[in-house]
Amino acid sequence: MIADQLLFNRSNKTANQYKADRKSDHPWRSIAKTLSWRVVGTLDTIVISWIITGTLSVAFSIGLVELITKMMLYFFHERVWNAISWGKH
Repeated sequence: MIADQLLFNRSNKTANQYKADRKSDHPWRSIAKTLSWRVVGTLDTIVISWIITGTLSVAFSIGLVELITKMMLYFFHERVWNAISWGKH
C-alpha cells in the first residue's frame, strides 16, 4: 500500500513535469512505443529464425530472448534521444 502511494505520487509528479515541457515525450509514451515496436520486431525475428532453423520451438526461444533484451535497449535509447534537443522545435 505504501509502495502504491509512492508510485502514484511519483507518477503524478512526473506527469506534471511533462505537461509543463511539451517538447518531451512522457516516459509512458516511450514505453507504449517500445512495446508496439517490439511486437513487430519479435514477430519478424521469430519468422526469420523459423526459416533458418526449421524449428518453431527454437524460433520462439530466440524471439523471447530478443524481445526482452531489445525492449530494454530501445527504452533507454528512446530516453537518450528525448534528452537531445537537436531536431526539436
